Amino acid sequence: MMNSEIQIAAEVILSGGSILYPTDTIWGIGCDATRQESVQSIYQIKQRADNKSMLVLVSGIAMLEEFVERIPAQALEIIEKAEKPSTIIYPGARKLASNLLGPDGSIGIRVTTDPFCKKLIDEIGLPIVSTSANISGESAPSSFHEINKSLMTYVDYVVNWRRDEKAPSSPSAILKLEADGTITTLRP
Repeated sequence: MMNSEIQIAAEVILSGGSILYPTDTIWGIGCDATRQESVQSIYQIKQRADNKSMLVLVSGIAMLEEFVERIPAQALEIIEKAEKPSTIIYPGARKLASNLLGPDGSIGIRVTTDPFCKKLIDEIGLPIVSTSANISGESAPSSFHEINKSLMTYVDYVVNWRRDEKAPSSPSAILKLEADGTITTLRP
């Protein structure tokens, strides 16, 4: 079942569409993180100002290296040792849709450990957007059943995997890597 859902989601993403999908944190809305039009459609779905950047999921360090200019040793240490999913905001993003980036050219990226997300990203060979499955300003859903039903009508595909999980989930930690190498915790 998971593999067939990955195939369908991959086809939707590669055709420029958007998906609602389970991640290693909360349910997210995603698309090809390199395609500007797809990213713009997610801003519209979320009714979110497009000057608020969204984060990206990659399947591993090799993919991360492709989309940021530099990965300092302390970032690698955080990725390897983090006890909960951690998104790191890197300066010097590259090859990603420009409307995903912060005004300073930074981007929040998480190396996912979720089997579904990892396989999906490897299948398409591209990073995917991961933004909470909610309308901007609403609370992020902690399970599939808390997602605003109208939101489901705006995405191109709702993944039929892990919908019945009841355990509440929470967003990732967010850390910002400064140009001078210091790390600031924005969300524990």
